[in-house]
Amino acid sequence: MRNNTFIKTVFLSLISVPLFGTSAVASPWEQINSPIQGNANPIGGYSNGCIIGAEALPLRGEGYQVIRSQKNRYYGHPELLAYLQRLGKKAKQAGLQNVLIGDMGMAAGGRFSSGHASHQTGLDADIWLRFGPLTDKQALTPTATLMVNRQAQRVDERVWTPDQTTLIRLAAQDPKVDRIFLNPAIKLKLCQTVTGDRTWLAKIRPWFGHDAHLHVRLTCPQGATHCEAQAPVPSGEGCGAELMSWFEPPKPGTQSTPKTPPPLPQLCQMILSQQGKS
Repeated sequence: MRNNTFIKTVFLSLISVPLFGTSAVASPWEQINSPIQGNANPIGGYSNGCIIGAEALPLRGEGYQVIRSQKNRYYGHPELLAYLQRLGKKAKQAGLQNVLIGDMGMAAGGRFSSGHASHQTGLDADIWLRFGPLTDKQALTPTATLMVNRQAQRVDERVWTPDQTTLIRLAAQDPKVDRIFLNPAIKLKLCQTVTGDRTWLAKIRPWFGHDAHLHVRLTCPQGATHCEAQAPVPSGEGCGAELMSWFEPPKPGTQSTPKTPPPLPQLCQMILSQQGKS
Protein backbone atom coordinates (compact mmCIF):
# COMPACT_ATOMS: atom_id res chain seq x y z
CA MET A 1 0.00 0.00 0.00
CA ARG A 2 1.28 3.43 -0.91
CA ASN A 3 2.12 5.72 2.02
CA ASN A 4 0.64 9.18 1.36
CA THR A 5 1.61 10.83 4.64
CA PHE A 6 4.30 13.04 3.11
CA ILE A 7 2.07 14.07 0.21
CA LYS A 8 -0.74 14.96 2.59
CA THR A 9 1.54 17.11 4.68
CA VAL A 10 2.79 18.99 1.63
CA PHE A 11 -0.76 19.57 0.43
CA LEU A 12 -2.01 20.79 3.81
CA SER A 13 0.85 23.25 3.99
CA LEU A 14 0.04 24.56 0.51
CA ILE A 15 -3.69 25.11 0.99
CA SER A 16 -2.98 27.64 3.75
CA VAL A 17 -1.29 29.89 1.16
CA PRO A 18 -3.46 31.78 -1.38
CA LEU A 19 -2.93 30.29 -4.82
CA PHE A 20 -3.31 33.63 -6.51
CA GLY A 21 -1.81 35.91 -3.90
CA THR A 22 0.10 39.07 -4.70
CA SER A 23 3.27 37.57 -3.29
CA ALA A 24 3.56 35.04 -6.10
CA VAL A 25 6.69 35.43 -8.21
CA ALA A 26 5.77 36.39 -11.77
CA SER A 27 6.48 33.80 -14.44
CA PRO A 28 8.00 35.00 -17.74
CA TRP A 29 5.75 32.51 -19.54
CA GLU A 30 2.72 34.54 -18.49
CA GLN A 31 4.09 37.47 -20.49
CA ILE A 32 3.97 35.50 -23.78
CA ASN A 33 0.53 36.19 -25.22
CA SER A 34 0.63 34.27 -28.50
CA PRO A 35 1.86 30.79 -29.45
CA ILE A 36 5.41 30.13 -30.64
CA GLN A 37 5.24 29.49 -34.37
CA GLY A 38 6.22 26.06 -35.62
CA ASN A 39 5.04 22.47 -35.80
CA ALA A 40 3.26 21.39 -32.63
CA ASN A 41 5.95 20.14 -30.27
CA PRO A 42 5.48 19.59 -26.52
CA ILE A 43 8.85 19.90 -24.78
CA GLY A 44 9.84 18.43 -21.44
CA GLY A 45 7.57 17.06 -18.75
CA TYR A 46 4.06 17.99 -17.72
CA SER A 47 5.43 19.89 -14.71
CA ASN A 48 8.60 21.25 -16.32
CA GLY A 49 8.27 22.15 -19.96
CA CYS A 50 6.77 24.32 -22.68
CA ILE A 51 5.26 23.96 -26.15
CA ILE A 52 5.90 25.16 -29.67
CA GLY A 53 2.92 25.45 -32.02
CA ALA A 54 0.14 25.54 -29.42
CA GLU A 55 -3.32 26.49 -30.64
CA ALA A 56 -6.21 28.30 -28.99
CA LEU A 57 -9.38 26.34 -28.31
CA PRO A 58 -12.44 28.16 -29.72
CA LEU A 59 -14.33 29.56 -26.73
CA ARG A 60 -17.55 27.82 -27.76
CA GLY A 61 -18.13 24.60 -29.63
CA GLU A 62 -20.57 21.74 -29.88
CA GLY A 63 -21.31 20.60 -26.34
CA TYR A 64 -18.68 22.73 -24.58
CA GLN A 65 -17.64 26.26 -23.66
CA VAL A 66 -14.46 27.78 -22.22
CA ILE A 67 -14.71 29.58 -18.88
CA ARG A 68 -12.52 32.36 -17.43
CA SER A 69 -11.13 33.15 -20.88
CA GLN A 70 -9.70 36.43 -19.56
CA LYS A 71 -6.92 34.36 -17.95
CA ASN A 72 -5.64 33.44 -21.44
CA ARG A 73 -5.14 29.80 -20.45
CA TYR A 74 -7.04 28.11 -23.28
CA TYR A 75 -4.09 26.97 -25.40
CA GLY A 76 -2.85 23.46 -26.01
CA HIS A 77 -1.45 20.92 -28.40
CA PRO A 78 -3.77 20.25 -31.37
CA GLU A 79 -4.46 16.78 -29.94
CA LEU A 80 -5.75 18.38 -26.74
CA LEU A 81 -8.06 20.65 -28.71
CA ALA A 82 -9.35 17.70 -30.75
CA TYR A 83 -9.88 15.69 -27.57
CA LEU A 84 -11.91 18.44 -25.88
CA GLN A 85 -14.01 18.93 -29.00
CA ARG A 86 -14.67 15.17 -29.18
CA LEU A 87 -15.64 15.16 -25.52
CA GLY A 88 -18.10 18.00 -26.04
CA LYS A 89 -19.81 16.13 -28.86
CA LYS A 90 -19.94 12.87 -26.89
CA ALA A 91 -21.33 14.67 -23.85
CA LYS A 92 -24.05 16.27 -25.96
CA GLN A 93 -24.93 12.91 -27.49
CA ALA A 94 -25.19 11.48 -23.98
CA GLY A 95 -27.70 14.16 -23.03
CA LEU A 96 -25.38 16.23 -20.84
CA GLN A 97 -25.45 20.01 -20.68
CA ASN A 98 -22.48 22.07 -21.85
CA VAL A 99 -19.09 20.84 -20.62
CA LEU A 100 -17.18 23.69 -18.98
CA ILE A 101 -13.50 23.81 -19.93
CA GLY A 102 -11.28 25.50 -17.35
CA ASP A 103 -7.53 26.00 -17.42
CA MET A 104 -5.57 24.36 -20.21
CA GLY A 105 -2.16 25.95 -20.76
CA MET A 106 -0.63 29.28 -21.65
CA ALA A 107 0.25 30.35 -25.18
CA ALA A 108 3.76 28.88 -24.99
CA GLY A 109 3.12 26.58 -22.05
CA GLY A 110 5.62 26.93 -19.23
CA ARG A 111 5.34 27.53 -15.51
CA PHE A 112 2.50 29.41 -13.91
CA SER A 113 3.32 31.84 -11.13
CA SER A 114 0.56 30.18 -9.07
CA GLY A 115 -2.35 27.82 -9.32
CA HIS A 116 -0.74 24.94 -11.23
CA ALA A 117 2.43 22.92 -11.05
CA SER A 118 1.70 21.13 -14.32
CA HIS A 119 -0.27 22.24 -17.44
CA GLN A 120 3.09 23.20 -18.99
CA THR A 121 3.26 21.23 -22.26
CA GLY A 122 -0.18 21.77 -23.75
CA LEU A 123 -1.43 18.30 -22.80
CA ASP A 124 -3.42 19.04 -19.61
CA ALA A 125 -6.90 20.48 -19.15
CA ASP A 126 -9.28 21.09 -16.26
CA ILE A 127 -12.91 20.17 -16.84
CA TRP A 128 -15.48 21.30 -14.30
CA LEU A 129 -17.84 18.84 -12.67
CA ARG A 130 -20.76 21.24 -12.95
CA PHE A 131 -22.31 21.98 -16.30
CA GLY A 132 -23.41 24.97 -18.38
CA PRO A 133 -24.60 26.56 -20.48
CA LEU A 134 -23.43 29.95 -19.24
CA THR A 135 -23.83 33.39 -20.74
CA ASP A 136 -20.66 35.08 -21.94
CA LYS A 137 -20.69 37.23 -18.80
CA GLN A 138 -21.27 34.26 -16.48
CA ALA A 139 -18.45 32.34 -18.15
CA LEU A 140 -15.93 34.99 -17.07
CA THR A 141 -16.54 34.50 -13.34
CA PRO A 142 -18.36 31.18 -12.88
CA THR A 143 -18.98 29.57 -9.52
CA ALA A 144 -17.67 26.04 -9.01
CA THR A 145 -19.72 23.33 -7.32
CA LEU A 146 -17.82 21.32 -4.72
CA MET A 147 -18.70 17.66 -5.16
CA VAL A 148 -17.04 16.52 -1.93
CA ASN A 149 -17.91 17.04 1.72
CA ARG A 150 -14.39 17.91 2.81
CA GLN A 151 -14.99 17.19 6.47
CA ALA A 152 -16.47 13.74 5.82
CA GLN A 153 -14.08 13.07 2.91
CA ARG A 154 -16.92 11.62 0.89
CA VAL A 155 -18.92 12.73 -2.16
CA ASP A 156 -21.68 15.19 -1.30
CA GLU A 157 -24.80 13.30 -2.32
CA ARG A 158 -26.80 16.55 -2.40
CA VAL A 159 -25.00 17.70 -5.55
CA TRP A 160 -23.61 14.51 -7.11
CA THR A 161 -25.67 13.03 -9.96
CA PRO A 162 -25.19 10.25 -12.53
CA ASP A 163 -24.23 13.01 -14.99
CA GLN A 164 -20.90 13.49 -13.21
CA THR A 165 -20.15 9.79 -13.56
CA THR A 166 -21.07 9.91 -17.25
CA LEU A 167 -18.79 12.89 -17.86
CA ILE A 168 -15.83 11.25 -16.14
CA ARG A 169 -16.40 7.98 -17.98
CA LEU A 170 -16.56 9.71 -21.36
CA ALA A 171 -13.42 11.69 -20.52
CA ALA A 172 -11.47 8.62 -19.42
CA GLN A 173 -12.46 6.23 -22.20
CA ASP A 174 -10.75 8.27 -24.90
CA PRO A 175 -7.56 6.42 -25.94
CA LYS A 176 -5.54 9.67 -25.94
CA VAL A 177 -5.99 10.03 -22.17
CA ASP A 178 -3.07 8.99 -20.00
CA ARG A 179 -4.70 9.66 -16.61
CA ILE A 180 -7.28 11.82 -14.87
CA PHE A 181 -6.73 13.35 -11.44
CA LEU A 182 -9.74 13.48 -9.12
CA ASN A 183 -10.36 13.81 -5.41
CA PRO A 184 -9.95 10.46 -3.58
CA ALA A 185 -13.57 10.68 -2.42
CA ILE A 186 -14.74 10.85 -6.04
CA LYS A 187 -12.56 7.89 -7.01
CA LEU A 188 -14.11 5.99 -4.09
CA LYS A 189 -17.61 6.90 -5.27
CA LEU A 190 -16.82 5.61 -8.75
CA CYS A 191 -15.33 2.40 -7.38
CA GLN A 192 -18.51 1.79 -5.37
CA THR A 193 -21.05 2.58 -8.08
CA VAL A 194 -19.71 1.99 -11.60
CA THR A 195 -21.14 -1.12 -13.26
CA GLY A 196 -20.40 -2.80 -16.58
CA ASP A 197 -17.09 -1.80 -18.15
CA ARG A 198 -14.78 -0.68 -15.34
CA THR A 199 -11.46 -0.79 -17.19
CA TRP A 200 -11.32 3.01 -17.42
CA LEU A 201 -11.21 3.29 -13.62
CA ALA A 202 -7.48 2.57 -13.77
CA LYS A 203 -6.96 6.00 -15.37
CA ILE A 204 -8.68 7.77 -12.46
CA ARG A 205 -5.86 8.75 -10.11
CA PRO A 206 -6.64 10.11 -6.62
CA TRP A 207 -5.18 13.49 -5.77
CA PHE A 208 -6.03 16.14 -3.21
CA GLY A 209 -8.15 19.10 -4.24
CA HIS A 210 -9.83 18.27 -7.56
CA ASP A 211 -13.22 18.18 -5.85
CA ALA A 212 -14.88 20.56 -8.30
CA HIS A 213 -13.09 19.55 -11.51
CA LEU A 214 -11.27 16.72 -13.20
CA HIS A 215 -7.73 17.24 -14.46
CA VAL A 216 -7.24 15.38 -17.74
CA ARG A 217 -3.73 14.56 -18.96
CA LEU A 218 -3.08 13.22 -22.45
CA THR A 219 -0.29 10.90 -23.48
CA CYS A 220 2.69 12.29 -25.40
CA PRO A 221 1.69 12.57 -29.07
CA GLN A 222 3.22 10.09 -31.48
CA GLY A 223 6.55 11.35 -32.81
CA ALA A 224 6.91 14.02 -30.09
CA THR A 225 10.53 13.20 -29.32
CA HIS A 226 10.97 16.04 -26.82
CA CYS A 227 7.91 15.10 -24.74
CA GLU A 228 8.64 13.30 -21.46
CA ALA A 229 6.01 10.69 -20.67
CA GLN A 230 4.98 9.64 -17.18
CA ALA A 231 5.32 6.08 -15.98
CA PRO A 232 2.24 4.02 -16.93
CA VAL A 233 -0.62 3.91 -14.43
CA PRO A 234 -0.56 0.81 -12.21
CA SER A 235 -2.55 -2.20 -13.39
CA GLY A 236 -5.97 -2.90 -11.92
CA GLU A 237 -8.86 -0.62 -11.05
CA GLY A 238 -7.07 1.14 -8.19
CA CYS A 239 -10.01 0.60 -5.86
CA GLY A 240 -8.26 -1.26 -3.05
CA ALA A 241 -5.86 -0.52 -0.23
CA GLU A 242 -3.90 2.11 -2.17
CA LEU A 243 -7.04 4.22 -2.59
CA MET A 244 -8.06 3.87 1.06
CA SER A 245 -4.61 5.02 2.18
CA TRP A 246 -5.51 8.49 0.93
CA PHE A 247 -8.05 8.80 3.74
CA GLU A 248 -5.54 8.14 6.51
CA PRO A 249 -4.55 11.23 8.54
CA PRO A 250 -0.93 12.41 8.27
CA LYS A 251 1.29 11.24 11.08
CA PRO A 252 2.22 13.86 13.71
CA GLY A 253 5.63 15.43 13.21
CA THR A 254 5.80 14.77 9.47
CA GLN A 255 7.52 17.72 7.80
CA SER A 256 7.59 18.84 4.21
CA THR A 257 10.67 20.20 2.48
CA PRO A 258 10.20 22.93 -0.15
CA LYS A 259 11.63 21.91 -3.51
CA THR A 260 13.52 24.12 -5.94
CA PRO A 261 12.08 23.81 -9.48
CA PRO A 262 14.42 21.89 -11.78
CA PRO A 263 16.14 23.68 -14.67
CA LEU A 264 13.99 24.15 -17.74
CA PRO A 265 14.69 21.97 -20.79
CA GLN A 266 17.23 23.68 -23.05
CA LEU A 267 14.69 24.26 -25.83
CA CYS A 268 12.38 26.03 -23.38
CA GLN A 269 15.25 28.22 -22.20
CA MET A 270 15.96 29.09 -25.83
CA ILE A 271 12.32 30.09 -26.35
CA LEU A 272 12.44 32.46 -23.38
CA SER A 273 15.67 33.94 -24.67
CA GLN A 274 14.23 34.48 -28.17
CA GLN A 275 11.19 36.15 -26.63
CA GLY A 276 13.38 38.41 -24.51
CA LYS A 277 12.02 36.88 -21.31
CA SER A 278 15.10 35.10 -19.96
